[in-house]
Amino acid sequence: MTHAAATVDQMRPPYPAERGLDVYNTKLGMWVFLASEVMFFAALIGTYIILRFGAPGEWARPGIVLNIKITAFNTFLLICSSVSMVKAYAAIQDGDPKKMRFWLLMTILGGAMFVGIQVYEYIHLIERGFLPSGVRDGSELADLVAKGTLPAATMGLYGSTFFTMTGFHGFHVTCGVISMTYLYLTKALPGKYTQQDYRGIETVGLYWHFVDLVWIILFTIVYLI
Repeated sequence: MTHAAATVDQMRPPYPAERGLDVYNTKLGMWVFLASEVMFFAALIGTYIILRFGAPGEWARPGIVLNIKITAFNTFLLICSSVSMVKAYAAIQDGDPKKMRFWLLMTILGGAMFVGIQVYEYIHLIERGFLPSGVRDGSELADLVAKGTLPAATMGLYGSTFFTMTGFHGFHVTCGVISMTYLYLTKALPGKYTQQDYRGIETVGLYWHFVDLVWIILFTIVYLI
């Protein structure tokens, strides 16, 4: 009973204690971190909107440069990984570590596939001549600029904003995959998560849902509008 009570205290404030936010330190730290991330991505997205609608010329239509179909599939993968994270969280809350391990592994695989497809997209775009600095001379996209299909005046802004926003998001997804892999190998597989103490799953889940939400916004404003 003493051990069980000590374990429960990991998820709840000790008693007696002055009433606060009713969250443990790790979770509170993640909320503070995510608040800073909201400001970071809000600055990126706000800058993109200002540059796009204040640009001295027409903005390139996404369908000409970007592969919207494959990115839509990638978005679906990331959403599915968010659902599997919810399933992992629900499983450990119900005291089922086996299902928790399965769904956490599915989340890791979904995130890894998302990063892999994004790398493939980058390689394909660079091969076509789309760079952070704009369009490479002599490339396929440079021919479209010469024909007037793509606007020459704004391709530099388009390339820099696209690679900056999607690149930073891809970095965050990669960090999430690495973190979940670490938790899977060091905590989930050895059976260290229980129905009374699943702090790591809950904390990394908050981060993963945030990353998913940010991507939905980026996909909408970059690939669809």
